Amino acid sequence: MDPTSAVDIDSDPRITGEYMRQVSSKDGLLTLVGVVHDHPASTYRVRQVVTELNPEVLALELPPISIPLFEQYASTDRCPPVFGGEMSAAIQAADTDTTVGIDRPTGGFFQRLARNLLRERPSLQTVRNVISASVRITKHAITCRAAAAIGARTSIRLEVDSPFTHDIDWTDAPDDQARDERKQVRRSRSFMNAFQTASRAQASRLEDVAREEEMAARLLQLREEGNIVAVVGIDHLDSIAERLNPVGEAASSDGARDQ
Repeated sequence: MDPTSAVDIDSDPRITGEYMRQVSSKDGLLTLVGVVHDHPASTYRVRQVVTELNPEVLALELPPISIPLFEQYASTDRCPPVFGGEMSAAIQAADTDTTVGIDRPTGGFFQRLARNLLRERPSLQTVRNVISASVRITKHAITCRAAAAIGARTSIRLEVDSPFTHDIDWTDAPDDQARDERKQVRRSRSFMNAFQTASRAQASRLEDVAREEEMAARLLQLREEGNIVAVVGIDHLDSIAERLNPVGEAASSDGARDQ
């Protein structure tokens, strides 16, 4: 199935199968939308896909305990919302009561991470980097939950993260937004390859594998609830799609368009 069969990709360069995958099953259609966090092109793509596909389930690359904060961010007349980037924009666009976080920290993630560490037996420094990253992410998720609790009691919206800044914003032309988004993807990958130490690169890989395994497993559990749109970072897109498919099958994509 064409992953953009329900979305008009020809009318806007920000909506392209380059950053979308679809996996069908007897229970419905699962659409993965890849994003560059806080990028206007990604925010636009997520809003349009969620609006047009109208899924029963919206799954986000967020910790489950962070979802209430992003739901608060989405509760605004501003479109897109001021806080929360593409994640709150997706919630705002969705007509569903089932919005779930599928990213770490969760018990399943830590179990998968521990198994991967035991299997590969990396250096002590790599293990330290993995533990440090896990502690940092867990603290951040708890901070998000605390901010949501404060917001629920006081109606004050606390910005937990400063948004990533890009060279372009939502007022720029769609072609310029799409071009800048691709540049950001290339720049991010080049930076990671050039500046990470070997132990940090291995730690990131081990963590990403555990994250992608857990996100795919969670999406498989959610399938019986109907059609799903899942918003994930672009670098996780293909790995998650492959884990959702039977061996030998590829996730449907129309590929990148020349722009």
